[in-house]
Amino acid sequence: MNAPRIPLVAMRDISLSFGGLHAVDRASIELYDGEVMALVGHNGAGKSTLIKILSGALRRDSGTISIRGQAATIANPRDARTCGIETIYQTLALADNVDAAANLFLGRELRTRWGTLDDAAMEAQARDVIGRLNPHFQRFKDPVSALSGGQRQSVAIARAILFDARILVMDEPTAALGPQETAQVGELIRKLKADGIGIFLISHDIHDVFDLADRICVMKNGRVVGTARIADVTKDEVLSMIILGSCPPGATPGPGAVKKPSLRA
Repeated sequence: MNAPRIPLVAMRDISLSFGGLHAVDRASIELYDGEVMALVGHNGAGKSTLIKILSGALRRDSGTISIRGQAATIANPRDARTCGIETIYQTLALADNVDAAANLFLGRELRTRWGTLDDAAMEAQARDVIGRLNPHFQRFKDPVSALSGGQRQSVAIARAILFDARILVMDEPTAALGPQETAQVGELIRKLKADGIGIFLISHDIHDVFDLADRICVMKNGRVVGTARIADVTKDEVLSMIILGSCPPGATPGPGAVKKPSLRA
């Protein structure tokens, strides 16, 4: 008999209110090694707030977070990094005026024994980690402002995994990218999956979600409507979950699922 899989991340009954507004209400979600879990919903659905709780940007009112089955205290972004969690925001938060290596080590620069910046060591490590993600990347000396959207994503992802992150949060990674660059980012995500990294993917693009995700979690009004394997639901069913809060047969309903009316008189 096989032992049950232990989630890489388990968030249970997470709640957070701002005044009288329940931004997140009893939300539960899991992520496994080498899995992409898409988190979708309208603006204000609670998905970004839930992920900010995981990344340490916000503190939950109640609920628990565990990493590989162990209770985790995440009160700030430093705690999240200690747990192996890195967030890649839509803006990427890159320093445009410096090159890839400088961005990877920003705030964590390597130094020689004389206390000077070890530019050679930082560039060598940058070439190694970016090269594994994107073998076609060559513009190591250029400021990142000169890079394409897909190349900038390579730098942002490399910065996240350089210090052994095993859990990535990706916020709209293909927003404003063309088809070729979107495909490039998709390839980056598949390589991360192959390395066993778990990814929370926040996206409004249903096509991207169905191309990249293994499972999907739909939120509405701060609550989880339902979760499902991508193979078990259609795009129309997911849209119905987002708009109406209805949960199709292939999904596991959450507290936010609309209850079907009873047929009894």
